[in-house]
Amino acid sequence: MKAYLVKKYKRPMEAGDALEPTVGDHDVLVDINAAGVNLLDAKVRDGEFRLILPYKAPFILGHDLAGVVSRVGSAVKRFAVGDEVYARPRDGRIGTFAERIAVHQDDLAIKPASLSMAESASVPLVALTAWQALVERANLQPGQKVLIHAGSGGVGTYAIQLAKHLGATVATTTGTSNAEWVRDLGPDVVIDYRKEDFERVVHDYDVVVDSQGADTLAKSLRVLKPGGIAIGIAGPPDPDFARQQGLRPPLRVVMALLSFKTRRAAHRRGLRYSFLFMRASGAQLGEITKLIDSGVLRPVVDRTYPFDEATQALAHVESGRTKGKVVITMV
Repeated sequence: MKAYLVKKYKRPMEAGDALEPTVGDHDVLVDINAAGVNLLDAKVRDGEFRLILPYKAPFILGHDLAGVVSRVGSAVKRFAVGDEVYARPRDGRIGTFAERIAVHQDDLAIKPASLSMAESASVPLVALTAWQALVERANLQPGQKVLIHAGSGGVGTYAIQLAKHLGATVATTTGTSNAEWVRDLGPDVVIDYRKEDFERVVHDYDVVVDSQGADTLAKSLRVLKPGGIAIGIAGPPDPDFARQQGLRPPLRVVMALLSFKTRRAAHRRGLRYSFLFMRASGAQLGEITKLIDSGVLRPVVDRTYPFDEATQALAHVESGRTKGKVVITMV
């Protein structure tokens, strides 16, 4: 089958032929119609997560898909041939920049009926990240206040909409050119980071969702009230993450050291810091589907590219100038 492969870390992915997927008892074989493109793809290509996600080259990139079921394993009960589905395949089993993929049934959900294949492919990774940050990790409640950085990004667009649905007061940061566009997503406060310092605009917040890291994360701690939580998507990783990943003791020490300064600063202010590395979940995607089909959440697709322009699509994402998601279409 046709696919885009990473043959060597830190080198561009290349179009080529790949082996057909092996379908296990609990797997669903999906003919891919569209695949979402994420900055995570570039980071995996460059080996940034090699210590915790040791993919052996050559491997196929891609973390989002929408398509049609063409075969099911013997233990699969929830899906049938012909079903239109979408997913973020679990770590270790990525590879959506291809014609087909075998996905564990627990990672899969029926795609939203109200969305096209391309729109559906834009959803899983970023919407699951927003869900796991706000619902699971923060347990966001009505009346609470949340600051969401990079509101025009893939995660930000969903986090704003989901937080408003949960009854929170929402502030977000974005650039000048995106300010009015982001305002249409429904946040209560839009901060143009080119003109304003968010630390001077918001204070006594309950939750910060940070996708920037470094100085932005450090400043974000100062806008939280005691008992608040800063959820870092860009890092640094923390000891809880190392334990959840089952990393070896030496790597656990490294993770603890990387986040020590942030965790210490949070502790001194009576706050919590939590690193989020999203995971696949078909069950959560099912809940997200309900919100999409009821009109609560809407996808934001910046641009679609044909399959033979996948390298350009990834370069577009790496440019940092996208509004929402970029999608590759197979048809």
